[in-house]
Amino acid sequence: MRATVFRGVEKFGLEELEKPRAREGEAVVRMTLTTLCGTDLHIVRGEYPVKPGLTIGHEFVGVIDELGPGLEGYRVGERVLVGAITPCGQCHACLSGHLSQCGHGSGYEAMGGWRLGNTLPGAQAEYVRVPAAQANLAPIPAGLSDEQVLLLADIASTGFSGAESGGVRIGDAVVVFAQGPIGLCASLGARLMGASRVIGVDGDESRLAFARKLGVDVVLDYRNQDVVAEVKRLTGGGADVAIEALGTQQTFESALRALRPGGTLSSLGVYSGKLQMPYDAFAAGLGDHRVVTTLCPGGKERMRRLMATVESGRVDLTPLITHRFKLADIRDAYALFGQRKDGVIKVAIRP
Repeated sequence: MRATVFRGVEKFGLEELEKPRAREGEAVVRMTLTTLCGTDLHIVRGEYPVKPGLTIGHEFVGVIDELGPGLEGYRVGERVLVGAITPCGQCHACLSGHLSQCGHGSGYEAMGGWRLGNTLPGAQAEYVRVPAAQANLAPIPAGLSDEQVLLLADIASTGFSGAESGGVRIGDAVVVFAQGPIGLCASLGARLMGASRVIGVDGDESRLAFARKLGVDVVLDYRNQDVVAEVKRLTGGGADVAIEALGTQQTFESALRALRPGGTLSSLGVYSGKLQMPYDAFAAGLGDHRVVTTLCPGGKERMRRLMATVESGRVDLTPLITHRFKLADIRDAYALFGQRKDGVIKVAIRP
């Protein structure tokens, strides 16, 4: 099969690999649609340490090609969505409700000394082996297309979780720092949770325009205004929930400063450098602030719920797919996505 393989910093591309076989409890899924993620860019740029030889990608839709022993309720040829996080469903983390922290499965190797949950590798390939398949294969309703559900595997699940973990309530004012794919989904998630006003912050005009198109109530450009002061003015003292969706010191600190007393900072960013919390922004610990972090929720029940939300018409993620490529042109897709050319948000990759 053809697969996108990482060999070193900026050294990656299609290679011919042996097609995987399903072992006990596993399934092999033929990829029908996949995409690129910011994590993939970090990997090829050498910003996340992974071993050379990794098949890149963790967001995909496909058709079951092979079922290993021990699986029930599935059939070869069935369309399925697999979350980017593939929990085993049996370990302490899973049984405690922290499925994204599952420590079993193949996953990406240690990144900077810590493990990135149980992240599914290998989705930018013609075939993908799915571990703990009983807990992770989510059948796709007949009325939904691949493009309608593709982004549920990671960015929508992650973005929505920013609002969920932040405890957004009906009538809350929410500010989302960064309007990339995950930030846009966080903005949509805040609306789904009942926020009365969603404020999106970014410094990329095409992304600000996209946020307006998706219905974000107010967009702020940090390049030409004091966004913290403006958030406080618009909300009468600060946001109830601030969602940080980029993973930098600047966005984390701005999100903290934009909160009202008693507010919640919901962090979705993955921080690759030193992160500091200024004592004044944190009100010296006296502001009743809450800081929560979230990794993409996975598993088949999460995917089922997200697909039900799409099927009901509550949310439409297809506008986020702005470009389409063939797997053979994967390097061109990376170049476009990495350089943010042509207003790209997400790209769809077909075999």
